[in-house]
Formats: sequence, structure tokens, C-alpha cells
Amino acid sequence: MIYPPLATAFLAVGSAFRSPHVEILNYAPILEYLEDNFYSGALAKFGAAGLPSWVRARFEQIAAHEATHVAFLAGALGSSTTAACQYIPIHRPQVLRRSLHVLEGVGVSAYLGDAASITNKDYLTAAGSILTTEARHASWVSFTVNEGSPWPGALDVPLDFNQVYSLASTFITSYPSTNLALLVKAFPALTFSPMTAMSGDEITVSYKGTADNVFMDFYTGLSQMSAHISNGKVIIPNDLEGTVYAVVSTNSTAATDNTTKAGPAVFVFPVSF
Repeated sequence: MIYPPLATAFLAVGSAFRSPHVEILNYAPILEYLEDNFYSGALAKFGAAGLPSWVRARFEQIAAHEATHVAFLAGALGSSTTAACQYIPIHRPQVLRRSLHVLEGVGVSAYLGDAASITNKDYLTAAGSILTTEARHASWVSFTVNEGSPWPGALDVPLDFNQVYSLASTFITSYPSTNLALLVKAFPALTFSPMTAMSGDEITVSYKGTADNVFMDFYTGLSQMSAHISNGKVIIPNDLEGTVYAVVSTNSTAATDNTTKAGPAVFVFPVSF
């Protein structure tokens, strides 16, 4: 059931004009469709996938949540609703489990980052309601399914539109031509090796493009930490824990979309007890 005052506010925003709120509404379903596709597609393809029956049952519940989020957002946009994209297939349950860990965390960071752009209090309440549910999904997948920490740290990382779309676009193979053009861009992908690197280790980074005097900016909680990239290598700062995002930037103190050259990449470090 949609809470009537919130639904009314959403419909008023969606039908009046293409405001910044409509941009956010059209942007949010991309992640929700992606998560819905992963859960529903995986459940249909993998059966129990070697997981206990109660884990699969929770996956089914989360899939229903994501479908509800999609329907809720679609109700706000009416005929302007963003249609689902085509996504890369997942062939192994193990990859699915890792991907869901990343996707749920990105969902939390996306709604958290969106909050700064929301001026309509009803929309803020609705987005907050989805955010808290996504956070519970992320915690459950991390702790129960992947046997990691149930939280990334004391503070979550907010990501902006371009950063979130850059991460989501790695799972998208095609975007419907009938959809409204999104006012977002995807930065070049950023990869690193070894994938098992820990805080304090040296890694090799790779991305398309060149730039002199670049840095790797690490987003942890509400802070950024920077390390200079030399000959394609960089040392991860010490004492990083949980989910950390990183971009290549020409700014050594606070990366922005204007200074970002690639990324984000996602690191998941152990959380100490």
C-alpha cells in the first residue's frame, strides 16, 4: 500500500513538469530495476543455488521489496516512467552473491547521496523509507549470505548521481531509446589488482584515459582520503574498513565530478571487532 499523501505528492511532481525531482525519480528506478533483475532472475535460474531454503526465502522477500520500489516510483512518473534496461547475465551463484553485496551497498549510498538534492519533504520521506529498507538488505546480504560484517562502519558513504550511474552502468548492456535522456554520465571504469588487497597494500590501477599528477581518492564514511598514483600504482591508506569507494582524480584533497577521471571502484575491507 502506498501512503496516500506521499503518493499524491509524487504524482504532482511527476505530472507537472520535468523538475529536478523528476530527474531523481527517473534515475532511482535504474538501480531498483537492476536489483529486481538480479534477485528475480537469479531465483528463476539457480534454484536453491546451494543455499539453505530460508536464505532463498529471504531472497524472494527482497525481490518482492525491489519490485514494490519499482512500482512505487513508476506510480509517481506515470507515462514518463523509465523502462528497465538490459543487463549482463549472471552465470554463477557465487558471482551473484558478491554482486548483490555491492549492489545493495550502492543502493544505500545512492539514496543517501540523493538526499542533498531533495527539497520536497514528502519525497524526502519516501526516499528515506526506501533507503532504510535498502540498508537492511545490504546488512543481511553482507552478514548472512557472505559472512561479512553487517555494517560497513559508523557512517555510510553518500555517492552522487554520476558516481552511482557509473557503478550501475557496468551491469547494463543497453538502455531503452524510448526512455527520457538522463542528465548523468558514466565515468571510465576503474579496476585494481590484486582484488584481495587490504588496507596498506600497494595495488595496480587501470582505466581508460591519461592524466598527469593524479590521485586515488578513497571515500570512507563522510570523509575522503587521498594517495598519489605513481606509474599506475598506489598504496591504499591504512586503517580503512568496510565498504570504501575510490576514484581517480586530479584533486588531492576532495574529488569532484569535474576532477574525476575514472571510477568509482568498490573495496570491501574487513571490519575489526
